[in-house]
Amino acid sequence: MEHKPLDQLRSVADVQPRPLSRQERLQRWIDLLERDPTRRLNSLGEIEYKPPAERALVREDDSPLTLAYDDPVLRADGLASDRLGDAMRYFALSDGQAHYALCSCLSGHTMEASTCAQRLRNATGNVTWQSAVGAWALAALAVSLPGLVYLLS
Repeated sequence: MEHKPLDQLRSVADVQPRPLSRQERLQRWIDLLERDPTRRLNSLGEIEYKPPAERALVREDDSPLTLAYDDPVLRADGLASDRLGDAMRYFALSDGQAHYALCSCLSGHTMEASTCAQRLRNATGNVTWQSAVGAWALAALAVSLPGLVYLLS
């Protein structure tokens, strides 16, 4: 069996890599953001006030969306542009998730790439973050349970 790089195979056959899962797409974007965690990126300006059709067209140079779109893997997988609507479709982000991770009202006109990465994690269900919150809730319950039993008896 002869092994050849994927680029060489594409010249002889129609080779399509399997599409990335939503989790893989998000993780790749987060990884791209964390490669240069202190890099300043432009936020998207007050997207919650724009009508849906206008919101979908929002973009900023050197934004977290630009960073994602500049990645050849995400583009080849289907990321159509660095506009908010295309990114929300591709990454399957709700309005609330996109607002929390990308809007200027939470971060000012610029944010560090690491801040955006953490917000993406939080907004899309990072297990580590959720389990930390769950642990605090469990600890609070354990501390308050004896007092609650006393009050109810």
